[in-house]
Amino acid sequence: MALDRTDHPLNSLGFAKPPSQTRVVVAMSGGVDSSVVAAELAQEGYDVVGVTLQLYDHGAALAKKGACCAGRDIHDARRVAETMGFPHYVLDYENTFRESVIDEFADSYLAGATPVPCIRCNERVKFRDLLETAKDLDADCMATGHYIQRFDGPNGPELHSAADPARDQSYFLFSTTPQQLSYLRFPLGHLASKADTRALAARHGLPVADKPDSQDICFVPNGNYASVIEKLRPGAAEPGEIVHADGRVLGTHSGVIHYTIGQRRGLGIGGLEEPLYVVKLDVDARRVIVGPKDMLSARTVPVREINWLGDAPFTSRAEWHVAVKVRSTRPPREAVIRPLSDTEAEVELLVAEEGISPGQACVFYDTESTRIFGGGWIWKGR
Repeated sequence: MALDRTDHPLNSLGFAKPPSQTRVVVAMSGGVDSSVVAAELAQEGYDVVGVTLQLYDHGAALAKKGACCAGRDIHDARRVAETMGFPHYVLDYENTFRESVIDEFADSYLAGATPVPCIRCNERVKFRDLLETAKDLDADCMATGHYIQRFDGPNGPELHSAADPARDQSYFLFSTTPQQLSYLRFPLGHLASKADTRALAARHGLPVADKPDSQDICFVPNGNYASVIEKLRPGAAEPGEIVHADGRVLGTHSGVIHYTIGQRRGLGIGGLEEPLYVVKLDVDARRVIVGPKDMLSARTVPVREINWLGDAPFTSRAEWHVAVKVRSTRPPREAVIRPLSDTEAEVELLVAEEGISPGQACVFYDTESTRIFGGGWIWKGR
């Protein structure tokens, strides 16, 4: 058993005091993952405080079953707290969420990017504002239901991929800073599968044990980005031309917001011999540029707003040999990072990837371990 200088055994969250004297705020979404975290910690005897964020209007959310921020989920989180006997609070973060996440999502989408709002939500809402609230509540740490691991390394806390590759959420957490990491705990990261999580929920008798996972972005019903953008930015869906990369006008469209880089289906330009893909969105000219599949391939990826989690300073080397993910659904691929400043770099992929889009994240992984070295945002075309 690990001991610190005062000979108190470290508890499971890494503190040299009994669980009963260790306050932990659990960020509860209402889903099975965060519910299990809260239940397990409560059973271990920790001073658990559950907090759920109301991120946008409840009335609209109630019609969206399965979204992480819906009114039903707030109700489910409260029921779990009642079952396990710890306090639960709902905090109104609607304005913060709109300003920090939704507005940028709309603007970047209108600019032709493919944004990942869940990363911004973790970065700007959960791990910034909620984390500060946890400190205001005199909590020793904040725990979440994310599938990722945190280890204490020789130079401080390290971020590592989850034990279950199918559930790993490292792509969405690359912007976690060292300071945030020192305060955060991820109790589910070591589990072998989601089945293990559900088994724990059933063992605790939690009402969410069989609740389905949410698949969509919480404020984007059924994955229909365009309909949300049209509500947020009326008049955004202006018609324009669908143009081949060689200059031929092939048809018209009802708005650039209906298209994404790499899209093949639903282009509305049937009858052509070669399969065509969206290779570029020219927002200013309201043009959707299409071309053959090989035009989607790229090896050079410009990245900015880099959050570096390595031990040595980012600019201490001319090159870093790592693996990178350019989309959440793709495996890490070998690459070379060439720093341009503390927060900008050029990433060269050893093998070209297709459909790399501005607005997506580029996350850095150690090639010899499960460690994550941070990442940044892809910010312009090839």
